[in-house]
Amino acid sequence: MSTTPAPARRRSAARTLLRLWPYVRPVRARWFTAAAVAVVASCTGLVIPLVLKWMVDGPVAARDPAGVWLGALYLLLIGLAEAVLFGVRRWLVARPLAGVEAGMRADLYRRLQRLPVAFHDRWPSGQLLSRGTGDLMLVRMFLAFPLTFLLVNGVTILAGVGIMLAQDWVLGLVVLGPAVPLMWVCVVVEQRYAHACRRAQDQVGDLTTLVEESVLGIRVVKGFGRHRSQARAFRRTALMLRDTEIGKARLLAVIWAVIVILPEVAIGASLVLGVLRVADGSLSAGTLVAFLSTALALRWPVESIGFLLAMCQEAATATERYFEVLDEALEDAADAAYAKDTAHAADAADAPGDAVPGSGGRGLRFEGVGFRHTDAAPGTRPVLDGVDLHIRRGESMALVGATGSGKTTLTALVPRLHDATSGRITLDGVDITALPREELRARVAVAFEEPTLFSASVAENVLMGAGKDAGRDVLERALAVAHADFAYALPEGPDTRVGEQGLSLSGGQRQRLALARAVAGRPEFLVLDDPLSALDVHTEAAVEAALRRVLADTTALIVAHRPSTVLLADRVALLSGGRIAAVGTHHELLRTNAEYAHLMSGGPREATGEPEERR
Repeated sequence: MSTTPAPARRRSAARTLLRLWPYVRPVRARWFTAAAVAVVASCTGLVIPLVLKWMVDGPVAARDPAGVWLGALYLLLIGLAEAVLFGVRRWLVARPLAGVEAGMRADLYRRLQRLPVAFHDRWPSGQLLSRGTGDLMLVRMFLAFPLTFLLVNGVTILAGVGIMLAQDWVLGLVVLGPAVPLMWVCVVVEQRYAHACRRAQDQVGDLTTLVEESVLGIRVVKGFGRHRSQARAFRRTALMLRDTEIGKARLLAVIWAVIVILPEVAIGASLVLGVLRVADGSLSAGTLVAFLSTALALRWPVESIGFLLAMCQEAATATERYFEVLDEALEDAADAAYAKDTAHAADAADAPGDAVPGSGGRGLRFEGVGFRHTDAAPGTRPVLDGVDLHIRRGESMALVGATGSGKTTLTALVPRLHDATSGRITLDGVDITALPREELRARVAVAFEEPTLFSASVAENVLMGAGKDAGRDVLERALAVAHADFAYALPEGPDTRVGEQGLSLSGGQRQRLALARAVAGRPEFLVLDDPLSALDVHTEAAVEAALRRVLADTTALIVAHRPSTVLLADRVALLSGGRIAAVGTHHELLRTNAEYAHLMSGGPREATGEPEERR
């Protein structure tokens, strides 16, 4: 079963493909020119039967060798002209349509960067990769070939039918006889083929996801000896895709058989009737030759309808899948407006009901903050429920709680990786929802417990947290704070590429680089999610010593599990049951709060004998 989120009700293929027009519009002149050239080339081929008629009824009937050679020359020139025109068509569309594909891929990537974290939590990465690669290739192929030749072949068929009717309308009606059943078969098969295309492309995304997970998790797969089970899972998914593709082939076989058989029968019938009429003198041999040559010239345009319609359906499905991502709501509609008009932020901040600087105290404040996942079952307890906490300007606050208490979720609300479902969060009295996310994230830096590094150099990974013009001094300072001097010992120093996800480094090294990235830009607010968990005791002590100097000038929220990390903070907040249960210094909470003492020491909750502070 596909892991793709369920698509909306499918539109018709034509309406879906019309959504590509904004991308095609910039190159419409070249595309229309190419289509016109192809139409001329195709119609040029229809002149050949007329030349044959002239040759048969003229030079051949008159036994004139010179006339036959002249007719042969005409046919050669027509063939050369047709070949040159089709070559020009290909030249006209190749470069601009490659640009259309590149532009669509760039738009998809930009959209993925701006979509909320909840979207990426919901969508498998393989499905997104297949949309940005295979699906866009199908769209480019559609614009380059089927779209053009549906027009070209349509015009060619109409012109050819006109020529045949002009030659002899009786034979023309015989050839046109299969048109109605042919159209009916195309309509019936088209719907089934559309569903098969969607299923196949979703299964390609599932297969891509499986391969990606197996490659990224190769250490786990090998460590637990699960390569056989992974191979079986891959085989099952691949066989499902194979069966779907075979189903598509069966549908194409049906439509291809009908498209080939019916016209052949009609041509055969017209041949028999035409010969009889030539025999009784009611039809000239040249006219019959021209008629049959025109009918045979139309075989390719008619027979190509099958696979052209199939390619159109695949392109329509690919377009639908592409726009499913582009139609997803961005993190905040106000952000899009801010990108066009930066004055929007000031208007939003001054709107009624929004806080203004100085109205709620400086620092980071949570006021009745609640959070529930959008896919949570009705009636389930929210992750956070009425969190009230104030971290004063320049103060560092440690956040402590049992596993699953919502600490990471709370820290993710500050840079708006998720949005609180109730209450509000303010920075220096300004509601963070009144700030454009770009501005908010420039003021707030985050270091996650699970560090993510990119396939780039150490310097590029660290300076991602600083401004565009950050220099070597910023890098050196950040590495010093995170005690990441190991970077200078790498083969090319800080310019060494660390590989995909930084897996060439140890867990502690990756965590230190993530911390260096967080402090590189000297942020006003710092959110650290257990940033020292992978470090040994001695390295942790060195990092803490450097980090204390950074925290002296920064407002910080630090998720902590160990007393050594807690001691970095000025105060400690205990998160329990989705609420802040207690706030105080480390030593105060050890004396007065049994739950906190239990978390810090691992001893029984009643060990202190002191009453637990109420939530």
